[in-house]
Amino acid sequence: MKPIQMVDIVSQYQKNLSQLMPLLEEVFQTAAFINGPQVKAFAQELAQFLGDSVIVIPCANGTDALQLAFMELALQVGDEVLVPDFTFISTVEVLKLLGLKPVFVDIDLNTFCICPYAAEKLITPRTKAIVPVHLFGQCAPMEKILELAETYNLYVIEDTAQAIGAEYIFKNGTTKKAGTIAQVGCTSFYPSKNLGCYGDGGAVFTKDAQRAARLQMIANHGQREKYYYETIGINSRLDSLQAAILRVNLQHLPTYTQKRQLVAQFYNQAFEKVEQIVRPSIAPYSTHVFHQYTIRVPAHLRNQLVYYLSDKKIPSAIFYPVPIHQQKPYREPELGDALYPNTIRACQEVLSLPIHPEMEDAQMEYIAEHIIAFFENY
Repeated sequence: MKPIQMVDIVSQYQKNLSQLMPLLEEVFQTAAFINGPQVKAFAQELAQFLGDSVIVIPCANGTDALQLAFMELALQVGDEVLVPDFTFISTVEVLKLLGLKPVFVDIDLNTFCICPYAAEKLITPRTKAIVPVHLFGQCAPMEKILELAETYNLYVIEDTAQAIGAEYIFKNGTTKKAGTIAQVGCTSFYPSKNLGCYGDGGAVFTKDAQRAARLQMIANHGQREKYYYETIGINSRLDSLQAAILRVNLQHLPTYTQKRQLVAQFYNQAFEKVEQIVRPSIAPYSTHVFHQYTIRVPAHLRNQLVYYLSDKKIPSAIFYPVPIHQQKPYREPELGDALYPNTIRACQEVLSLPIHPEMEDAQMEYIAEHIIAFFENY
């Protein structure tokens, strides 16, 4: 049995080598390292994958994607943005950098996504936007969020860094892919993502051609025409080599998703009778692409389980151990833990297990066997 990895990018690379090399060679032969044909081709192919007349604006990373989205909105310093308290820090730090005020919202403990009912209670006249994070691989409850946005005149920025390819199922039966439901979607192509490259990369999605043009301008130093600047911008570009890698991985994304779902199905069946494990819930309004397979276990046993697994050469990860409202740069005196019971509980109980398309049956069986054995003693 091969050593178990949380994500096995080396095996993925080895399988795709024959497809990758001609595209990478083309970049080197043409020296089109910046905004070359591979970037344009990837943007078009990803837009086709997402459907619904989406326009893709590639950029340097997922954090930049969020920053670009908020810069394009031109909000005022001090405007409030609703964000989940249980998420990666990128979702929040760009707000602080732009002088906006993040307002932290508790999550639904079943899906780990932002709770729209908790969000509504925190809306004030200064609230201008909401950021639903499609966490761990499934969509946030977008219909309710869109209703809030319409009622209170809010922008909606989707953070779909962990759910590329997931589909939202509307009450009328229609579907849309994560990141294409609201005005703007943002994603990351960090290597461990479901659609990842071998460095940094990101993108913004929109169906509004004028907004797409402004986003592209902001990402290019604020210029439409070279050396003629219309606004303050940043330098955020997807590298051509990374775009070439993404073109190949995008071709395989549906297969990668199916394999992740099969791993999750195996875990679900293996842990069905383990009372101490709460398996991931799949919301009725979303498919799940399982960027992470995240279980909940009793808080007093989690660290023991982590050490036990490590001793058995089984990696695991805690996403995330501390609520954002408790993090040093984001603490505010008026914020108390009472507003975030589900977030705090999640931080105490969550544990993510290895899941990726290259997992072998023997690895999955080994992991399940040892986790079940651990809990048989409690």
